[in-house]
Amino acid sequence: MKRRIFILLALKLLLVTAAQAQLVVQQQKTIPGNYTTVAVDNLENIYLVSATNQLKKLSETGDSVAVYNNVKKLGEATLLDVSNPLRVLIYYQSFATVVMLDRLLSPVNTIDLRKQNIFNVQAIGLSYDGKIWLYDNMESMLKKINDDGSVLLKTPDFRQLFSETISPKQIIDRNQLVYLYDPAQGIYTFDYYGTYKGKLAITNWQHLRITDKYIFGNDDSRFYRYTFSSMKYDEWPIPDMLKTKNRYIFEDGRLYVLDAAGLTLYSYKH
Repeated sequence: MKRRIFILLALKLLLVTAAQAQLVVQQQKTIPGNYTTVAVDNLENIYLVSATNQLKKLSETGDSVAVYNNVKKLGEATLLDVSNPLRVLIYYQSFATVVMLDRLLSPVNTIDLRKQNIFNVQAIGLSYDGKIWLYDNMESMLKKINDDGSVLLKTPDFRQLFSETISPKQIIDRNQLVYLYDPAQGIYTFDYYGTYKGKLAITNWQHLRITDKYIFGNDDSRFYRYTFSSMKYDEWPIPDMLKTKNRYIFEDGRLYVLDAAGLTLYSYKH
């Protein structure tokens, strides 16, 4: 019994210590402009969607690599997936349309999901093999589709699998698993055959990022990190100078902060 109490007290102390830790940030670079969305691929290339719906790709040093200007005809981009630098996905929810671009942002394919009788999709993402995962809200199913929009795989109806109502906002293919993130319920994991594998009790995080070792995210006041190997949660208060910004990308050692003036890159220590 004493050993159990000691373990519980140690865990409580660990959580308090993590909550009190502070990030020491150092500004590295600012990219001025009026941007609505930012994404970063695993090569640290930066993708920015401007207020006029132009997509820019910049190198990690901020040099221009490519521009995609044809975004206006489909309105505002809802989602940008750059997990594969060779195959960039843009999703336009209002038109239920997916546009695929190559590494120089030249269009290679357009998929109208409505032609496949898929009309309500909020979460969509690239698969490891260049196909597309999406969650069909009308049928309550995770589906994998081909370049022409045809369905390659689908799960059973989630209303039969789970007692709770699920409404994923992000789909991330990583570590040989597919992660569906519903901020209200948690992260649901599936294998590549659509078999449910389990759930992570991570809720109310924004801008989820998953790497081989970690899950990163934030809310309005804190940055978070979950470590797969230890199942440990760490958290740090967002520094006062960085609060109330439009968007954060928090990852290992690097922090991207978007606000009305543009994108600012920071390094940090904790």
